[in-house]
Formats: sequence, C-alpha cells, structure tokens
Amino acid sequence: MTFRIGYLVFPDITQLDLTGPQQVLARVPGAEQLLIWKTREPVRSESGLMLIPDITYADCPPLDMICVPGGPGMNALLTDADTIAFLRRMAPKAKYVTAVCTGSLVLGAAGLLKGKRAATHWAAMEFLSSFGATAIDERVVVDGNVITGGGVTAGIDFGLKVAAEVAGEQMAKAIQLMVEYDPDPPFDNGHPRSADPAVLAMLRERMQPMQTQRAAQVEAAAAKLR
Repeated sequence: MTFRIGYLVFPDITQLDLTGPQQVLARVPGAEQLLIWKTREPVRSESGLMLIPDITYADCPPLDMICVPGGPGMNALLTDADTIAFLRRMAPKAKYVTAVCTGSLVLGAAGLLKGKRAATHWAAMEFLSSFGATAIDERVVVDGNVITGGGVTAGIDFGLKVAAEVAGEQMAKAIQLMVEYDPDPPFDNGHPRSADPAVLAMLRERMQPMQTQRAAQVEAAAAKLR
C-alpha cells in the first residue's frame, strides 16, 4: 500500500530539515516521496545544495502526509499566497499535516495550527502564539494528525515518530538501527537550556537581523488570519 509524502522545497531551505526525515521515511514500506514547489526548476538550499522538485503545486496529487521544512527562506512563505493556498487545499485530505523546524510557522500562517500544540526551532518558539498555537519545547509534538518537530536535527526524531505512527514501532526501531541513529555529540550545547551562555549570546546577536525580518513576516501573516 502506497503512503505518499509531499515535502515543500523552496529557496534557502535548510536541507537537513528535509533530508533528515526523508532518509528515515524512505525506508517505510510503501513510501512514495515527492518534492513540491511552484515550478520544477532546481532550488538552492541555504548551504548551496541543489534540490530538484518532482512536481508543482498545480500538479500535486492528494497526499497522505504533507511536510513543510524550515530554513531562512520560509520567512517569505509566510505571506506567499500560492503556498498558503496550496497548504489549505492539501491539508484537509491528508492523513498527517506536519512540519520540521520553522516550517511550523508556515503551517501556522495557513491557519493549520490554531488550537494545536506545536514544536519549532528554539529561536522561533515565541512566534507560534501569533497563529493560535501553543509552543511546546520538545523534539517532536503530536496533536491529533498534526506532527511537528524542533530545529533541524530533530527532523530525524520526527521521521522516526512518523514511521512508528505509519508502520509500527518495530519498523521504526529497525529504521533507527539501519541508519545508526545513536547520537553522541561532542558538546552538550545543542539547546539554550544547556548552551554556553557566551555562545548563546553570540548566536542570538548573529541571528537578530533574520529574527527581525521573521517577526515582521509573522505579524503580516497573522494579520491576514484575523
């Protein structure tokens, strides 16, 4: 039985938000995975990796699962009429409506997180309430058929959680073993709760221009919902 998954791709996507869950879910029996964008022209990720969409918004068939990754480029999607219309069209027919990292904000802008618990990148948690969502600081959050993941590497945890939902826990465990997902990072610095304060302060300063732009886009998107 086919389980069709559609991932949005867009300029300046964080490729690991996409490729983390994509690698995991590719191993789910019956999985069919599509990369979706407005055109089939190659899309450049924020790190320079080129991604080639399989299908366009206009040609996309019904999906069992829709997933919105994050990255700097998602700021523009918050007020992108084509993207918002596509998500609103596809979500009611999908079994699972999902996002990784700041892709959660795009679901919010489409009105798909109202009243829902959701995760996102730690630096974007403050924006979820603008879309009527409750921010939950966890790697993966499940609320009904809405599944959201935290920042970047949480996409692998997200993928395993979805695999368990779709194919059962034993299959998800087998996939985890197959990809040798046994993290043992060299530093305990992957979240503000444990980060070196000086490193956190430096990163917040570097991220401030993007955060300011994102705040403006979130406000514009939230205003459209109101």
